[in-house]
Amino acid sequence: MGKLSFLIGFGAGYVVGARAGKERYEQIKLQAGKVWQHPAVQQHVANATEQVKQRGPEVAAAAGQAALRGAGEAAKNAAVAGFSAATGKNRGPVVQSSISDPADADGQRPDGVNPDLGTGGAGA
Repeated sequence: MGKLSFLIGFGAGYVVGARAGKERYEQIKLQAGKVWQHPAVQQHVANATEQVKQRGPEVAAAAGQAALRGAGEAAKNAAVAGFSAATGKNRGPVVQSSISDPADADGQRPDGVNPDLGTGGAGA
């Protein structure tokens, strides 16, 4: 499969990069069509298609199981970390800053809410 990919890539690069004109492009296109229609190439295409049909569900199931195992491991790690933090065995992430009230010097917040009364400014 690697050689076929290389040849396809080489051919595509040549067609895109060459300045041989439309006549040469048509020759290359004709040859590529002949190669694609060759019974040996079509047999490889059929074999690859059949393998994908046969093994596709198996591969999908394996990928799904791997995803579930990964998610289960992540959930387990999160639960262990949470338990450790809750029991004091591990403090968990440490926040270096604090949350402050955005009240200014006169006790009023910029949005006009009085923190003591929970109401807006004038007329509320």
